[in-house]
Amino acid sequence: MSKFEINEEIIRSLAGLLDETGLSEIEYESQGHRLRVSRGGVAQTVVAAPAPAAAAVADASSAPATAVAADQPPAGTINSPMVGTAYLAAEPSAPAFIKVGDMVTEGQTLLIIEAMKVMNELKSPRSGKVSHIMVSDGQPVEFGEPLLAIE
Repeated sequence: MSKFEINEEIIRSLAGLLDETGLSEIEYESQGHRLRVSRGGVAQTVVAAPAPAAAAVADASSAPATAVAADQPPAGTINSPMVGTAYLAAEPSAPAFIKVGDMVTEGQTLLIIEAMKVMNELKSPRSGKVSHIMVSDGQPVEFGEPLLAIE
């Protein structure tokens, strides 16, 4: 297996793409080597091989420092299970599935996430009151991104 050398120019270029696109993470793969840059402040290099993958972490200063709220997400936060586009209503002219203050029941549709032209309903994992909606209609979302909170 060849040794992977960290190319700071590529890391900086990927970090710039994060800023331009608003993404939280980007991954680049070339010649069996994978490089992931995330807004969390860590650039990670993973060598892809049939054997167990080896990982090396680059200096956190090579990734962009972005202002992130120091507050914890609200209690009862529901995170996105996938990357896609969040829709708060079944169609543009329809009313939103939920709004802040609504009482929801377990299994009720909260929103839709479109991924690869497939509409995926996000169902409520529990009953409760919607205390926060952290996305807007048509907003791109990342895996694990907070979407809403149910108390």
